[in-house]
Amino acid sequence: MNRALPDVRLRVPTDEDAFAWHRVFADPEVMEFHGGKAAELSVYEELTARQRRHDAEYGFCLWSVLDGTGEVIGFTGAQPWPREWGPKGEIEIGWRLGRAHWGKGYVTAAARVTLERVRAAGVSGVVAMVDSRNTRSIAVTQRLGMRLAETFTTPASQRQSHCYRLDL
Repeated sequence: MNRALPDVRLRVPTDEDAFAWHRVFADPEVMEFHGGKAAELSVYEELTARQRRHDAEYGFCLWSVLDGTGEVIGFTGAQPWPREWGPKGEIEIGWRLGRAHWGKGYVTAAARVTLERVRAAGVSGVVAMVDSRNTRSIAVTQRLGMRLAETFTTPASQRQSHCYRLDL
């Protein structure tokens, strides 16, 4: 079944979005594949500040996702892979959405906008690192046309992660 995707708006995260991300990601289900709980507010404050720098430097970042009412419901976007293991030197796309908005097409719609924006910024390909048990995110990679390229064991959790790739 192909349904219409919802309208989404992406914006460079503001200082206030750190509070919204902290609130939206305070749900253990949302954080299941990201350590199980929301980080401290200071982590989101630093993250939103870093994304503003990324947008200025690269022309892309992890953008805040706003629904039709203008409410911040999560983030999606792209950034250089930040770790010493995995796809070093590559651009990773990613997403995280508040639980109340799952299953409605927001991530797919926002990720498609992300792909358009990174392509316009001159990026020739992206990766997505997904916990091998995260079936929802794996489904998004498939809807985007990404292909499974590699499998990694994450050093901290010792969990298996899949690296999906897409040439732009």
